[in-house]
Amino acid sequence: MKIYTKTGDKGETSLVYGQRVPKNDARVEAYGTCDEANSQIGLALSYVQNTHFDGKEEWESIFHKIQTWLFHVGAELATPKGKKVGWTIEEEHINEMENQIDKWEKELEPLRNFILPGGHASGASLHVARTIVRRAERNTTLIGDANPLVLSFLNRLSDFLFVAARYINYHMGEKENILHEDQR
Repeated sequence: MKIYTKTGDKGETSLVYGQRVPKNDARVEAYGTCDEANSQIGLALSYVQNTHFDGKEEWESIFHKIQTWLFHVGAELATPKGKKVGWTIEEEHINEMENQIDKWEKELEPLRNFILPGGHASGASLHVARTIVRRAERNTTLIGDANPLVLSFLNRLSDFLFVAARYINYHMGEKENILHEDQR
């Protein structure tokens, strides 16, 4: 099978089950943005590959799940209303992210100020992924029949990525770039 099909050459694409829609359809925007976020997460992970980070194996395992779930969100968003979703997001996925956030936050200084994105390349990339996920969430709200759990998942994922960026920056010895009160 060839990678190119030429079926999208006129500005349309297929949803799951073959329904043709314009490439600027709300569903396409939403799942495309999830794909973009997933790629950015992959970039963030690549920056940790050749580092001294002791928790690298666990980190990769956690993010493998996150990327898989984000792929499932994209598949759900690409499924037309009334059709069976192949992979669904469940409340347990959201709970697992919340538990991981709580675990990481125990090692971090409590937030007292806004943090400007940056730090280690992985942390900075996770901040970019977080903003992409926020866009995916906004795009998903344009789909009238979107699964509410998808919206909750995306909302929690952006929190997860924020804390993950703080966590990896901390473990890479990067000082957080704080926005001080006098800088507002």
